[in-house]
Amino acid sequence: QVQLVESGGGLVQPGGSLRLSCVASGRVSSISTMGWYRQAPGKQRELVALITSGGGTFYGDSGKGRFTISRDNPKNMVYLQINSLKPEDTAVYYCHARSSVHYWGQGTQVTVSS
Repeated sequence: QVQLVESGGGLVQPGGSLRLSCVASGRVSSISTMGWYRQAPGKQRELVALITSGGGTFYGDSGKGRFTISRDNPKNMVYLQINSLKPEDTAVYYCHARSSVHYWGQGTQVTVSS
């Protein structure tokens, strides 16, 4: 089993920045890819970004341009830097880890509003 705990969400004004963090615990040696997804009210969960254990990255359409994913393997952490936040970035952001199964965190709320 792998447990994921996100942090770093909150209320931010448009144009601001946030860094989301996710720490993994448990059978972390089994994890290959980690990533971030988000789900806005009334919408399906969508991929923001993925990062492999070797540092390779992939960005979904929603994550291109203003989002940067990074990973600290010794600390079992993955980060998502979001710049120039827009109201449409408002969503619950979920940390994801993949081994032989998929693991999800509880999510952290990001609200972009003036």
